[in-house]
This record gives sequence, C-alpha cells and structure tokens, in this order.
Amino acid sequence: MSNYLDIIKKRRSYYALEPASPISDDEIQDIVEKAVQYSPSAFNSQSAVAVVALGDSHDKVWDIVMEKVKPETTEEQWPKSKKKLESFKSSYGTILFFENDEVTKGLQDSIPLYADRFQQWAEHSQGMAEFNVWTALEEAGFGASLQHYNPLIDDEIKDLFDLPSNYRLIAQMPFGKPAGEPGNKDFKPNSERVKVFK
Repeated sequence: MSNYLDIIKKRRSYYALEPASPISDDEIQDIVEKAVQYSPSAFNSQSAVAVVALGDSHDKVWDIVMEKVKPETTEEQWPKSKKKLESFKSSYGTILFFENDEVTKGLQDSIPLYADRFQQWAEHSQGMAEFNVWTALEEAGFGASLQHYNPLIDDEIKDLFDLPSNYRLIAQMPFGKPAGEPGNKDFKPNSERVKVFK
C-alpha cells in the first residue's frame, strides 16, 4: 500500500515540458488503455473516453486552442496566453478526455430512479480516469497537467478526429519529459479534511 501512496504523492502539475518520451508510443497507448479500462464507473457504464494525440495530431490540437483563445483575450493578455499555450504545444503529446453522453442518457432512460444522478456519477468516473492516466504517466517518467479549454474548442477537436457528436470534451492533458520542477504545494491540515470516528 505504501508504494501506491508514494506514487500518487509524486503526481504533480508540470508546466515546463520537453517534446521527449522515456517510453515508446505503443507503451503510452498501453498505459492509457489500461488506466481507462480499469477506472471504476457507476453501473459499469464506462462512459469516459480518451484520445491520445501524438506528433502532428498533438500540434494541431494546440493550434486549434490558440486560434480559438486569441479572439477571447485582450491585446495585452495575448502574449502571456500565447506563451502558456506554446508551452503545452512544445510537450510530447496530449490526452483528450471525453464523456460519451449517449451512455449516460441510456442509463437515465433505462433506470429512471437515478436519472438525476447519472450525470454526476459520470463526472466522478471521468475524474478517476483522468487521475489514473495522469498518475500512470507520472510513474512512467512523464510530467503532465490538466487543462480545460472546452467548450471553446469542442467542435473543432471533434472535427479533427472525426469523433461522434455525443462525445463531450472534458479536459486536455499535455504531457512530456519534465523540463523543470513543479511549484511548491501547500496542504491544509489533515484534521480539516479527514474525520475519524470510533
């Protein structure tokens, strides 16, 4: 158990990344497939979907983000935003996380008793899949962070990868070889977040 806790303690947000990988692309695919496959989901719904963008596909993702973000920023804000987006583009790849809303809708229709809860439970499952992928990439020697440029980029990203309309983009995870250390992280006292009663 302590080994697992040590692994999750290492998972941090890395923003300085290089376009290099300590493992093969096939191994990256295997990590993402297993992390998503074994992430729990309500009623075994398996509604989380991950798209692995490498090479030109990865570059195109961040070209789309830059194209969509620029008109939303002021002339003064854009240089800082551009630098941040270019840092994500200069990483090795991006995992795009989607929610298959058709699955959730099917559960809402077939089990009306919990219809108002399935969306929330899908979000729980999505978060676990993201965390598992992130932690597994960290353990393989990558740095990563989780970004949210959706829904601004949703349509263009789905067009780029020819994805179904019922896929809803949730998050983007650029990853690569760490080119620096993550910043300091402060923690609230455990007593404020964990309560034990006997």
